[in-house]
Amino acid sequence: MEGHGCMIDVAPPLLAPLLTSLEAISLGAVWNWLIEPFQLSFMVRALWVSAFVGVVCAVLSCYITLKGWSLMGDAVSHAVVPGVVVAYALGLPFALGAFVFGFGATVVIGYVQSKTRLKEDAVIGVIFTGFFAFGLVLATKIPSNIDLFHILFGNVLGISEQDIIQTLIAGLTTLGIILLRRKDLLLFCFDPNHAKAIGLNTQLMYYTLLSVLALTIVTALQTAGIVLVVAMLVTPGATAYLLTDRFDHMLMLAIATSVLSCFLGTYFSYHLDAPTGGCIVVLMTLLFLAAMFFGSKYGIFAHAASQPKELS
Repeated sequence: MEGHGCMIDVAPPLLAPLLTSLEAISLGAVWNWLIEPFQLSFMVRALWVSAFVGVVCAVLSCYITLKGWSLMGDAVSHAVVPGVVVAYALGLPFALGAFVFGFGATVVIGYVQSKTRLKEDAVIGVIFTGFFAFGLVLATKIPSNIDLFHILFGNVLGISEQDIIQTLIAGLTTLGIILLRRKDLLLFCFDPNHAKAIGLNTQLMYYTLLSVLALTIVTALQTAGIVLVVAMLVTPGATAYLLTDRFDHMLMLAIATSVLSCFLGTYFSYHLDAPTGGCIVVLMTLLFLAAMFFGSKYGIFAHAASQPKELS
């Protein structure tokens, strides 16, 4: 027993240097793993571009949520596909082709709706699928270096300097237009009848909102792609809408959740070797679910707790 006790006393000093070395190696490896993406230029570029796109999408998302234009965002995002293909084939900036076809699709939707007895959702369903199908046909028939997967799901990790410039121009233009007409747009989205009654040109506001919607989709195209961009246009605003009644607070919450999702989604996509757009949207969805269940004001649990209990 005495010898055994002696072994217990002697062993720790002998193992201490080894344990210290292992701990240092482990901490060093974890630290290197954490900062690895920040040491790669393409990752740093992707992180800040994604965060910028998150801001632009979040701002418009608040207006889209109030207006109830989620389906319109889906329509425009799919309608830009032929524009991207044509622009690349002609050697033009992809943003130009995407905007022209995206905005053109909204004009066609408005025209068809005004000339037929169809409701807006039916017209949107027909037009956006038609544009999208046309784009897929063009992508397979027009010789170009376009990767259809990148159009559908984005490729922010491989974004070029030219694409970054186009993204910045489209995004800053969007933010500028919204900043200049923010009060009119808010009134138009919240109560178009009242806006028209006080003399606001609602037709102009309609096409202004469609324009910034098309520009925002162009901005987010490289980050999320056609398929997932609608989530970036809707989820931040929907999440914030569950947390507050004030529009200025809604804007701040939407921007915070969107930027956080875009930054962390891009970061995790590197370590998970997963599509960046998918990681971003998964995080946005998780934040939305958290707000839906645990929101202090409109969360499901908060609502259930506030209900009066029935006496048995």
